[in-house]
Amino acid sequence: MFKKILVANRGEIAIRVMRACREMDIKSVAVYSDVDREALFANYADESYYLGPSRVSESYLNIPRIMAIAKEAQAEAIHPGYGFLAENPNFAVACEQEGIKFIGPSSRTLEMAGNKIMTRQIMARAGLPVIPGTRGKIKDLAHATRFSKSTGYPVIIKPAFGGGGIGMKVIEREEELLSALESSQTMARQAFGDDEIFIEKYLPKPRHIEFQVLADEKGNILHLGERECTIQRRHQKILEETPSPIMTRALRQEMGRVAVAAARALNYTNVGTIEFIYSEGQFYFLEVNARIQVEHAITEIVTGVDLVKEQIRIAAGLPLDIYPEDITLNGWAIECRINAEDPLNNFAPCPGKLAGYRSPGGIGIRVDSGVHTRYTIPPFYDPMISKLIIWGRDRQETIERAKRALYEYIIVGVRTNIPFLKAVVSNPSFIKGEMTTHFIEEERELFQDMLRIIEKEKSLQEKLETIFNPRRKMAAIAMALEAYRGQA
Repeated sequence: MFKKILVANRGEIAIRVMRACREMDIKSVAVYSDVDREALFANYADESYYLGPSRVSESYLNIPRIMAIAKEAQAEAIHPGYGFLAENPNFAVACEQEGIKFIGPSSRTLEMAGNKIMTRQIMARAGLPVIPGTRGKIKDLAHATRFSKSTGYPVIIKPAFGGGGIGMKVIEREEELLSALESSQTMARQAFGDDEIFIEKYLPKPRHIEFQVLADEKGNILHLGERECTIQRRHQKILEETPSPIMTRALRQEMGRVAVAAARALNYTNVGTIEFIYSEGQFYFLEVNARIQVEHAITEIVTGVDLVKEQIRIAAGLPLDIYPEDITLNGWAIECRINAEDPLNNFAPCPGKLAGYRSPGGIGIRVDSGVHTRYTIPPFYDPMISKLIIWGRDRQETIERAKRALYEYIIVGVRTNIPFLKAVVSNPSFIKGEMTTHFIEEERELFQDMLRIIEKEKSLQEKLETIFNPRRKMAAIAMALEAYRGQA
């Protein structure tokens, strides 16, 4: 087993990995940028090293600097977390060349998984269901027009590389095609350094369902069930749950079989996610996330499997000690991503200083966070504050517990999406499990519901927030003292 692991990430996921290291008696090494000097993760680690300026290109994406620190700290392995360099094959190559274990798949697998066109081709050759689409990259407008006409509109344009929904364009009719192609290529080139794009048939009423897979270096592969990730804004998830409300035993068995086959087709090792689109009773392979997912915690909650520890064990060359027959799904879990953003301004990031922070608690509640009171949410990175994970015996109990937990969550100083999440978990369509990836656009009343919730809970929220307001706090203490003296 490793004695020391460098965590090439920040915030919540860095602390999550370091917690696993601490429980496994492995020393952890943090790397931090200028703005993260006082961050929790930088102080939680056993050792911390200055990485560089706050901009990601000069810090968390700086492969030579990270490798230099890893060698200086004598780290035997590097955990990339998610985002940043987690799926960068060049980073995995750098680790391989230095004899440092990359806690994730091989560089070759990352290369294949990172190219959506290549991955589609691999899955098609393996006989797995893929969405009808172009066999290779789009060559020109004529090529795009021919395919779109033959398959029928609507279609969706996707960059071959990257993620986060960047560069994706849904096309309803032919006259939209040229401008969408140009826009998608430009965005892909700026964001990912490559303008290759392809086209798929756009499926009606799509749901986003993913399967968690584990694969050791001995050839053993299994899955831990599914996660429903349909609630999204701008193709980015904001709420996930497991199991999926539409899942049956037969469907889980078949999708799980395909997920394992997909991992095997890529010679996948370590922990990863196979993503699917489900539409009108059919499912299709979508893509591979070759890393730990933001939403991995809900799978941990219902299966009892520590996925980060499994990552480390697999990277150390140990075989899986979990068997498919051992896997049971206990209860239901929902994850709410708590972001510093303004839902009324197209979910624009809202960096700033936290004047007060109190996370919820009680039975069935887990909060993975990297912040604290007086912490400043920087403008350089993802605005996620924390992950609120809720467990219940069934979906109804979990939803009710989510409402309670969101009510308890107090964040003062920045705008957050908490009021919007309250509206989502109270929405009748969500409660019935009736949703598509267009949920936010289709449920137009969500924003009005959010405003009503804000107004309804205003006085109660103000009461809770007084604990962070020195003047109000002193006034409340003074009133309490007066009342006490009056009774004496």
